[in-house]
Amino acid sequence: MRTLTTLTGNSQKLDGGAMFGNAPKALWQRWMAPDELNRIDLGCRALLVQEAERNILVETGIGAFFSPQLRTRFGVQEERHVLLDSLAEQGLGDADIDIVILTHLHFDHAGGLLAAWAKDRPARLLFPNARFVTGRRQWQRACNPHARDRASYIPELLELLEHSGRLELLDEQPHCALLGPDWRLHWSDGHTPGLLLPEVAMPGGPVLFPSDLIPGAPWVHLPITMGYDRFAEGLIEEKEALLADLLARAGRLVFTHDPAIAMGQIVRDGKGRYGLEQQVAEVRALAD
Repeated sequence: MRTLTTLTGNSQKLDGGAMFGNAPKALWQRWMAPDELNRIDLGCRALLVQEAERNILVETGIGAFFSPQLRTRFGVQEERHVLLDSLAEQGLGDADIDIVILTHLHFDHAGGLLAAWAKDRPARLLFPNARFVTGRRQWQRACNPHARDRASYIPELLELLEHSGRLELLDEQPHCALLGPDWRLHWSDGHTPGLLLPEVAMPGGPVLFPSDLIPGAPWVHLPITMGYDRFAEGLIEEKEALLADLLARAGRLVFTHDPAIAMGQIVRDGKGRYGLEQQVAEVRALAD
């Protein structure tokens, strides 16, 4: 028996122009309305997969590790660690998670591994019983970042993960013994080197967590990328290949940053444009 549940984490407000790359505001504001500072609402959604007496968490969102000053700078809306509240609603605590899959190590995807900020207290790693899974090349990038994304990583978190003795670095293969045969791993470089995209088998069609390759419903459109992406043209090609593959297998996407849409079914119209149907705001115990 396997069930899938989406979990809400801390939310952000970020500049809409940065999130939509070279798309003009006249276009992207139709999808996400900006505030007076040109910021759009973004979620940090995680996916809880419960199977075979184990709890697997895909991503942890941004969490609440930032100091008040940095929380304001990066538009984090809540002081508390919202993901922990969402786990509690499922009758779970961070100690109940067996595996955490980290698509990459940017702070808005991995910051939730840390306890909420407290004055004069050092960073503290949560999930004491979990094994942390991420790609080897992404780990290398995080430990030796480029100037362009250096600020996206948390040095204290990297040290805590390394010293935990529970870090699993994966080479870029389609399967992983730890996760098992019902999981398939895709890899991408367009947003950041070695981005890990986990797919889990379900009877109605596979469910894939595309992370920042496709952070929300508007980015399903092939030309739409983010200003944060490392290599936009390559990302579009990766996205096209992935969507074509998933469409042929009735695949669904779970979005990390879309504030309103948690999951949707991939479709393509007569002009070859990708889109979504059967969109839902949350997923609650979707069963195999």
